[in-house]
Amino acid sequence: MKYLAAYLLLVQGGNASPSAADIKSVIESVGVEAEESRINELLSSLEGKGSLEEIIAEGQQKFASVPAGGAAVSGGAASGAAAGGEEAAEEEKEEEKEESDDDMGFGLFD
Repeated sequence: MKYLAAYLLLVQGGNASPSAADIKSVIESVGVEAEESRINELLSSLEGKGSLEEIIAEGQQKFASVPAGGAAVSGGAASGAAAGGEEAAEEEKEEEKEESDDDMGFGLFD
């Protein structure tokens, strides 16, 4: 991740095509040892992909197809509550009674 961050910093700074030496100098400027193999791996993965804006746009399209986990769960719970209506309300009342401190015979601060 640090190598990609250094690459992005260099591109934002005006260097349209950062070299391995450029990335290494940014990494080492903050006191971190840079691995040449990781830098070369990053550069080879970005080679021939077009501009940085195109790569980011392609990645955004991929993320758009990823389902959001929370939306499906909450939607299902809402539809279940609407369908169950009265039964759900009765179950909630029963749960409240079961969780009551009175049923145990003592309270938290007794």
